[in-house]
Amino acid sequence: MASSCSQALKQHVCKSSTILRVHLQKSWPKRSFVLNSAADQQPAVSSPEEIVIPKKKTWSKEAVLQALASTVSRDPTASDYRLQDDPYLTPKTSSEFKLFSLSQESGKNAAKYFINTYPKYFQKDYAQPHIPCLMPETLEAQIEEVSEAALIERIHMRKVKAAVDLYDQLQQAGTPVSLDVTNQLLDLICFYGDSDPAQENSPEIQENTLSYHKRSPCLVFSFRENNNAERIFALLSEPNTHSYSALIRGMVKYGAYSKAFSTYTDLLNNRLKADVNTFNALITAAPEVKEKYNEKWELILAEQKIKPNLLTLNGVLKALRRCGTLGKSQAFPVLSEMKALSIDPSLASYNHLLGIFYKPGHTGSFYTLKCFTPQDPDDAQFFITAVRIVSCLDTKDIEQAYSVHELLGVGENWRLLGNDLQQNIYYARFFSLLCMMENIDVMLKWYRDLVPSVYYPSSNIMRDLLQALDTDNRLDLIPQIWKGDRGKVIMSWTATSLSDVISVLLAAQRRQDAWEILKLFKTHNRVPSEELLNKFLTCVTESGEVNHAVELVQISAGFCLPETPKLIQRVQQEFQLSEQQK
Repeated sequence: MASSCSQALKQHVCKSSTILRVHLQKSWPKRSFVLNSAADQQPAVSSPEEIVIPKKKTWSKEAVLQALASTVSRDPTASDYRLQDDPYLTPKTSSEFKLFSLSQESGKNAAKYFINTYPKYFQKDYAQPHIPCLMPETLEAQIEEVSEAALIERIHMRKVKAAVDLYDQLQQAGTPVSLDVTNQLLDLICFYGDSDPAQENSPEIQENTLSYHKRSPCLVFSFRENNNAERIFALLSEPNTHSYSALIRGMVKYGAYSKAFSTYTDLLNNRLKADVNTFNALITAAPEVKEKYNEKWELILAEQKIKPNLLTLNGVLKALRRCGTLGKSQAFPVLSEMKALSIDPSLASYNHLLGIFYKPGHTGSFYTLKCFTPQDPDDAQFFITAVRIVSCLDTKDIEQAYSVHELLGVGENWRLLGNDLQQNIYYARFFSLLCMMENIDVMLKWYRDLVPSVYYPSSNIMRDLLQALDTDNRLDLIPQIWKGDRGKVIMSWTATSLSDVISVLLAAQRRQDAWEILKLFKTHNRVPSEELLNKFLTCVTESGEVNHAVELVQISAGFCLPETPKLIQRVQQEFQLSEQQK
């Protein structure tokens, strides 16, 4: 029975495939089609004129969400997605946004602490598909005995100090540790600087644990003499390329540049060949160990021949930024090398080129309008550099600024704008240029498009904006900028602010308006001062308004003010009162 059903299904699939092939052939008569089905026993061989239709297409779990997201553009009237859970607290300035972001990260860290401290209360997984980062982390080691398996577990958990202590215990017990595991330990130590990594999103920075004689001011950590990385490396009987690479990259990362080149010499003396990642680190360190431009370049060229990657050539361009005029003459050969190796430049490549060739008044552009992908940590520096150097503050070229911003809008290039600080710097410079160079209508169009969806203007930018309105004699537009589209801000009246407003209105001879403001003291439970009431009574006396004078005494008595008898005496002396008023 099962055999007959299988045979019938096979015939049905073959018939359906034949019908589909006929229809496709009618639509595209000049092409041949090969349909793979479960009935086909031999794999299809396609020719340049054949279109091979696979049996099925495997989609990623996020494919539908990505397709839906591609149909929606940015909403300029909406705030950042991180603020949509609590729109009441939506910030209106950059300082408020910073406070909100820090508060939100603090809450996340507090929640993560409780989840990881008491994981047994958070085992229920509601997410579909499973999201590992939302589940409790395993913070305690499960393997307690002193073994290589326990060492591997601590390395995977990124417990640097615990892993080093366990490695020392294994050495003291005479238990051999494989070279591969030791290299993993070296990677861990050199990456995190011989100290346990700080908690994610934690604002605190750990104290430096690896200190060397020449400390770089831009580093939190640096290498100290005979640290754990060097000590463990010295215990290896036959270190391999991976061992040397981990140590060299750690030395470069934490400022021991001369020590890195000395270790590289030891690698060559042991007849080993460094990998491309090691050369990338040494190229970064080369400008730090030589002073003259030609010596820096010769040191870069002196490295062992190996096929470079994008990070290699970007490292060379970055080093050439510190080689003066020599950098300008050698940058184009580097670009030719990239082209010969079919390596497409990243945004970091263009960022380094701007640093090499820029001079005041330059208006050219090195980049092309296309979608870039993150490939280099320096990619996030391009837009800030471009908006500052090429098109904004120095040259004041609004067209180039628009070109840079157009590049930002291509595909998902906005992801390469960097963190919140870098994003704020970019939009501040861009908007500052708009205030200087564009007319008011265009500037307000950009204001409505950028605020508050992607940018929260600082006080300096608001000052530039108000100056632009004043220059164009368009101060009537201030309410649009002050209010925007973010809802009405309720002002909280204080006694001082009410008194100041009344003083201004009295000085302008607008007594009726001042009288209406005076009533707000009672509405907002504020108490007027003796000075204000006396000033108000003086203005009432000048106008001869007896009823207002009597009512002013009643207001003072309603607040039980001690100066009420003095006001009564003044009114009796300065006004002719009726019996009812008396």
